[in-house]
Amino acid sequence: MDPSSRMRHACSLALLSLKHLSLGVWIIVTLFAISGLILLTKSDRPSENLQMWVFSPEHRAMYAPMIEELQDRTEGDEKPIDLSLLSREAIKNRTMSGFLGGLPTADLIEIERAYIGQFFQGPQEAIGFHDLTDRLKAEGLYDQINAPSLSPWSVNGRTYGLPHDVHPVMLAYRADLTESAGIDLTQATTWDKFFELLKPMMTDKDSDGRPDHYPLSMWITQQDNIELLMLQGGAQLFDTQGIPTINTETNAQLLAEIISWCAGPNPLGTDIDEFTAAGHKSRVDGDAIAYLCPDWMCSIWKMHVPGIAGKMKVMPLPAFTEGGRRTSVRGGTMLGIPKTTQAFGQSWETAVELYTAPEIARELYRMVDIISPIRSLWDDPVYAEPDPFFMNQQKGLMFIELAPDIPIRSSSPYNYNAVLEIRDSALNVMEWTKNQSDWTDDQLLEQVRSQLERAQGAIERQMSRNAFTGVESK
Repeated sequence: MDPSSRMRHACSLALLSLKHLSLGVWIIVTLFAISGLILLTKSDRPSENLQMWVFSPEHRAMYAPMIEELQDRTEGDEKPIDLSLLSREAIKNRTMSGFLGGLPTADLIEIERAYIGQFFQGPQEAIGFHDLTDRLKAEGLYDQINAPSLSPWSVNGRTYGLPHDVHPVMLAYRADLTESAGIDLTQATTWDKFFELLKPMMTDKDSDGRPDHYPLSMWITQQDNIELLMLQGGAQLFDTQGIPTINTETNAQLLAEIISWCAGPNPLGTDIDEFTAAGHKSRVDGDAIAYLCPDWMCSIWKMHVPGIAGKMKVMPLPAFTEGGRRTSVRGGTMLGIPKTTQAFGQSWETAVELYTAPEIARELYRMVDIISPIRSLWDDPVYAEPDPFFMNQQKGLMFIELAPDIPIRSSSPYNYNAVLEIRDSALNVMEWTKNQSDWTDDQLLEQVRSQLERAQGAIERQMSRNAFTGVESK
């Protein structure tokens, strides 16, 4: 049954079954029928233009001039391009409705990582985006892309979107405060050394019962930063087949260490909100010395926290062990081409133009501090420009140097659920520490092991309800 017939059938059944109901229900049914007819008229009439959906005003501003240029070069049967700005939630809902209902969507859609897992549920052949793997390889693009940046958009080795970014993470810190205290924070090659170097700054000169400066802005309620740190330390939440691997000793050791930074009477981390006015004031006041900083966070501070301009520096993250990984990754966006498009060729060409053009990459860095995932563009002089906000460091080159070492990430539809379970595990362990007069590191680790076993079971139960995961509840 085609989409139009399905909608007509649904409307007919609704009207027949509700003929004896109240006026209020009839009003709802009438509105349903009207909206169905509107949807029918829209779905039966293909769009004359190529549609592209984006969720970022900055992306839209960058793409618009190039799209105008592409349209000026349009020949033959190529369609004009309509660029639409929608919220992340609207893009997710419209795209999912299109895929599940067989209705038209846009021809090009940007999807943020927090939502991508929902499109990868079910069998691989049911994924609503075109598999771009062979096309990427045939045109030599696959090897040009920073390899780890493909992982969130790939399932079983097949890639369903072009990566928009890399988002490596560095440590941003108040260099004005550390240098005036005679502390060279670049010597902090491990987290243990980092906290040891900053101990002298944890004095309480104003006698308010809190350190004048916490070493790190980090708290166990911040699930994105928990995931970031665990990825840095080599944590794996799912294996390559999508089977959950939450309850491992590596994960337990990492989570126990992160919790230890926040637990006890003298925590090393503090809870500073990343996007509120109160959090920005804390940054200006120097409540914390250092922050976990993906490349895009730099632009957030430039826009909203000008009071720390010229006081910050960035450096590679301290490693969990000497010689370990000194970066991580947070966030990300892909550009996908739905199978519903009737103009795959033009959609592909447009996607490649937008995501590989030097001028777009240059504007992306200048506008929002994001480095391109296309390795051939990394020698652009824009990345070597000194940044006054960060004491004239060439931070673009510093992010690029770390880009190949960002962790591989799972594209599991259950990854976000797993991260939330780990956050809840950390909160439960934190509550346990508050109820103890004293506790040891071994006791803390045992509590974490128990909580990760609980989290593993919770995810397995969720996945067992999906016949396509191959996971059985224990």
